[in-house]
Amino acid sequence: MTKSTVLPPTPEQIEDLRLAASKMCGHKRRSFIAEMALKYCDGNTRKTESLFGWGRYTVETGLGEKRTGILCVGAQSSRGNKRWEERYPNVAKALCLLAESHAQQDTNFLTEVAFTRLTAEEALKQLRKPGFIDEQLPAAGTMAKILNRLGFRLRPVVKAKPQKKFRKLTLFSLISKKKILQIKGMAQSV
Repeated sequence: MTKSTVLPPTPEQIEDLRLAASKMCGHKRRSFIAEMALKYCDGNTRKTESLFGWGRYTVETGLGEKRTGILCVGAQSSRGNKRWEERYPNVAKALCLLAESHAQQDTNFLTEVAFTRLTAEEALKQLRKPGFIDEQLPAAGTMAKILNRLGFRLRPVVKAKPQKKFRKLTLFSLISKKKILQIKGMAQSV
């Protein structure tokens, strides 16, 4: 390799380059790190690690991606637990049907959220009746979260608010205060 004619970066520049790399992710970040390794450290991964504080395996991966043109793709989305609805789709479908049968639309029609009086415990009890086993059913707290995630809010539904009692209309309630004062004024002048 030929020696680089670029001056080493100042501490302020190093800090700026670290900040720039921290704002990126994935192959863009590795590409940026590889460019800086080639520019300031002649492609030496250990030198890049000690100068910038980036992992040398990340630098190696970035240099390899730059050399071959093939991007390394992570499999982060395939890890972790799947949601209950994805693991047991037939039970989730039965839960949706059950919750929809107990649901009511928002009384003001301002949202698409359906309110239901169905509790999580009652939903579990209802799902056990068709024969779903306990291994397929979540705990009560998880069931409440699942119902909320599916768009059913576990709140008591207000049936109908009674109207306020209005005063009965009488002859005197129709006459305004102004007329009453006028009548009083005429009575006093007589």
